[in-house]
Amino acid sequence: MATYPLSEAYTDGQVLTAANVNSITEGVNDIAFGIFNAQTGTSYTLVLSDVAKVISLSNAAAITLNVPTNASVAFPIGTQILLYQAGAGQVTVAAVTPATTTIRAQASKTKMVGQYAIAGLLKVNTDEWVFYGNTST
Repeated sequence: MATYPLSEAYTDGQVLTAANVNSITEGVNDIAFGIFNAQTGTSYTLVLSDVAKVISLSNAAAITLNVPTNASVAFPIGTQILLYQAGAGQVTVAAVTPATTTIRAQASKTKMVGQYAIAGLLKVNTDEWVFYGNTST
């Protein structure tokens, strides 16, 4: 299994080893196949191993997807995490510490529209994320 994040530090002109190339290839394949992290509770806080995964959220009750501060989980800038609302419980995306972490969303839409909706999170700065996709207020 590939180690995430995939953005290893390589420089122009560097000769990569077979292990480097295999790591990159495995990571690309993992993303293409969409590794799922199935969550069935009413809340879930993202962890570093969620990078490049699909978080499947399924519960009959409302669900809160928590985004931790950079100090507690240092996701690299550019991290993308895909969210899938598999159950009837509407998913709301929230910062664990709103005074530190900002969740940006078009028209302040921080919820998913409903069952079978797909949305994503993109980390754009140290403690700043953009929530996009099938979103609502």
